[in-house]
Amino acid sequence: MDFAVTRHADYKAPDDALERLWARLQGRRFEEIAFARRGREITASTGHDSPVSMERDEREEIGRASVLDCLRELCEGAPDLRVDWYAVSARR
Repeated sequence: MDFAVTRHADYKAPDDALERLWARLQGRRFEEIAFARRGREITASTGHDSPVSMERDEREEIGRASVLDCLRELCEGAPDLRVDWYAVSARR
């Protein structure tokens, strides 16, 4: 599944929040998530295989949680990033 990582509308993220995040993500490898930069968003593709019997919204929530967990871990180790600056949504 593919997700978009954007600036969260409800938090006062700095204008360069996505650039800061991309600087930390670029060139790093994660087990099941591949990140790419596309214009004003960062995309995340999960390699997580959810059962076909699950509803699409359930599969999306599992993938979204995986991406958020990855961002949370990355941001915890970076004093110039806060995970609440970012929103993760499914790309359709």
